[in-house]
Amino acid sequence: MLTELERRILNFIGEYLRENEGRAPTLSEIGEGCGVNSVGTVHRYVSSIEDKGFLNKAGKGWRTRLAPNELPFRGKIAAGRPIEAIEDAESIDVGALVLQPDCFTLRVEGDSMIECGILDGDLVIVKPSQTAKNGQIVVALVNNEATLKEFKRIDGGRRIELISHNKEHRSQIYASDAVEIQGILQTVVRTYSSS
Repeated sequence: MLTELERRILNFIGEYLRENEGRAPTLSEIGEGCGVNSVGTVHRYVSSIEDKGFLNKAGKGWRTRLAPNELPFRGKIAAGRPIEAIEDAESIDVGALVLQPDCFTLRVEGDSMIECGILDGDLVIVKPSQTAKNGQIVVALVNNEATLKEFKRIDGGRRIELISHNKEHRSQIYASDAVEIQGILQTVVRTYSSS
């Protein structure tokens, strides 16, 4: 079981990995992000987290310390004109992109968000939150029904617009007290099947 500080450090590392395409933070960055002044203390806690099986060492040194579920990153691939194939020796922690502490998963039903790349049948990973900023994609509860939409405050915050990303669907506008935010979209997971 993780201590409260170990959990904060693990959450920081996971968030850092997601924001930096799988690159691990330094001990100093971990300390700064978690409010720990001593690099030695951070080292001790990271070692404890590793001993408990929540982190794996990859490559040399602390900079490449990554969580489990790492896959080799081989570079870029063109989805338009072909580009030169140059293999990269990095790795990406796929688990850190998908397995996020304190989040929950929902399966999308419907096509109201297809123009921003969220399709019927996709899994979405959502971080619980009761507040949102304009432009964030949220899980919103309206009249005991949940929906996935872009969030926008209008009329000085008196009303909320839940914006669809499909020209076939209209945005929905509600009084601000009629909308309850359940969480913020973090990741979309899609599996490809050729059948």
